[in-house]
Amino acid sequence: MVPVAGVRTGVTDLVTDLFAWDEGVLLRRKVTQCALSRVCGGCGTPLGRPIAFVGSADEVARNEFHAPPLHATCADDVRRALEPSWEVVLTSGFEFVRPASDDLDPLARFQPNSLIG
Repeated sequence: MVPVAGVRTGVTDLVTDLFAWDEGVLLRRKVTQCALSRVCGGCGTPLGRPIAFVGSADEVARNEFHAPPLHATCADDVRRALEPSWEVVLTSGFEFVRPASDDLDPLARFQPNSLIG
């Protein structure tokens, strides 16, 4: 488990402890904070390398993720708490893409640019 304030007794507590999620729903403000401050969406601490992204098979195929960057260990916690079928992609860098007014996808996206493995 990721060390954060509070005591975790199981997956339910983990969902409430995730930095960029509120009860399993992404918070746009926190997603942007993760991108601009380079902090983990799971625990809220600074990112190092490798950087992990979690997402559906479609997101992996597009190489665009809605979930914010994570530590590799936090990625495992996020998958376990929110969606075990999500895949993990490791990278050493990413681009943060804000949607344009005519964009079909209204959410910010992350595009890993230096995949590892």
